[in-house]
Amino acid sequence: MPEPLLAINGLTKTFHVAKSASGNTKLKALDGISLSVGRGETLGLVGESGCGKSTLARTLMMLETPDKGTVTFEGTDPFGLKGKELLAWRRRVQMVFQDPFASLNARMSAGDIIAEPWATHRSLYPTARDREARVRELLEMVGLRPSDARKSPQEFSGGQRQRIGIARALALNPDVIILDEPVSALDLSVQAQVLNLLNELQKELGVSYIFISHDLTVVRHVADRVAVMYLGRIIETGETEEVFDHPRHPYTAALMSASPKLDVTGAKRDRIVLTGELPSPLDPPSGCRFRTRCWKAQDVCAQTAPEPQVLTAPDGRRHLAECHFPLDSIKGLTGVAAAITGATPVAAR
Repeated sequence: MPEPLLAINGLTKTFHVAKSASGNTKLKALDGISLSVGRGETLGLVGESGCGKSTLARTLMMLETPDKGTVTFEGTDPFGLKGKELLAWRRRVQMVFQDPFASLNARMSAGDIIAEPWATHRSLYPTARDREARVRELLEMVGLRPSDARKSPQEFSGGQRQRIGIARALALNPDVIILDEPVSALDLSVQAQVLNLLNELQKELGVSYIFISHDLTVVRHVADRVAVMYLGRIIETGETEEVFDHPRHPYTAALMSASPKLDVTGAKRDRIVLTGELPSPLDPPSGCRFRTRCWKAQDVCAQTAPEPQVLTAPDGRRHLAECHFPLDSIKGLTGVAAAITGATPVAAR
């Protein structure tokens, strides 16, 4: 395997918050995260709200400093850089935000928004003529007209605003773009346009994406690999089709079964319905964090946190899952749902 472009190993981030009912004041948003992203690859990151996806994104953007663990970019730790070296590194990782209405400055024109990063990175396009030419090029690249540079954000639709956000992210010629729910605020038809644009840009520029989303259908469409988060942990990773078709962690299976699907045949769908509430990250369960909602949980799940296991499917494809009792790779979602019908998850201990 080639060396990954971006590698994360054992990343931990804790926040100090108001005292919880148990007296705890430490919220561990990230707990030993390990991931990698290859050049030109799209990594999908999925999970429930509050699982730590946005905290991970902010840490990779160096907006948060990790407590433990390492982040390496082509072998270099950005948290150890200073001065000009740090400034040069910041060009290589950019972000597209969720809300295209809140992420653009209403007092600036589209052209000024796109050109704003060059006020800090002056050496990239040193003259006004260079900057104007690059703004026109970026607008055309994202499907807008060069004349749109003079317009304010209020004159654009939501999809057009997100295209401006993508152009701004591309302004510094990054190697990695973090996309935090980039299409969740858009209509379905506009979502498809933006996703197709991102796919075309990746093919043209070779940029890598970390695609954060709640929408599993979107992730399946765009991601090469997928990582599933639960309460600050990565509980399953693998090739997208393998994880979607043969989930091995019970939580992943429940997520996949809940994903809406268009079925014109009217056939009945099996659902895996989880019982209980999502635990508070201030007071996570001992051992396996999913055990209080898992129908396969046993005593060992409360006593010991599971280690990642390399699991092999019948076709030879492999992925990782943190589970003491991973699901059968052959049954698929329908078989799993049928097997647990009437089963009662082990109560919290």
